[in-house]
Amino acid sequence: MDPQNKKEPRFHGEVSEKSHKNMSRIRGKDTSIELALRKALWEKGYRFRKNYKGLPGSPDIALTKYKIAIFCDSEFFHGKDWDSLKEKLQKGKNPGYWISKIQRNMERDLEKDQMLRFVGWTVIHFWGKDILNNPDECVEIIEETIFDLKMSEIEDDGEHGLYC
Repeated sequence: MDPQNKKEPRFHGEVSEKSHKNMSRIRGKDTSIELALRKALWEKGYRFRKNYKGLPGSPDIALTKYKIAIFCDSEFFHGKDWDSLKEKLQKGKNPGYWISKIQRNMERDLEKDQMLRFVGWTVIHFWGKDILNNPDECVEIIEETIFDLKMSEIEDDGEHGLYC
């Protein structure tokens, strides 16, 4: 195996058998938040790729037509309100494991966002509760992003002297 293509170890320390069993049941694909956003997008007529492996980080939803990568992030595993969450974790069971795990998740999120932007994609992250509480508002944000991308294309064409 090529050392540069090594996968990062997914183990951050010791966990109890009960924790291991519970965590093994957590889905990585087709979560309720992904399904809710995909349903809302589909109903609005948007077509997309799900868990698109052709891009860094395999975005949960990829609008290939517009080069928009969308991630549906759970608040816990992606560190929403990190300072207060970290404080709670320090008081709980196995703080070293959880803090390390979530910090690495947040670092990985930044890394994949940078890679996607480097190859010309727009990246959008939504928190799970925002999707579940108001999927239509999330779709509006996506539509505003599409509008902004189209407007910047028009402005770019104008700078190069293209006329119709």
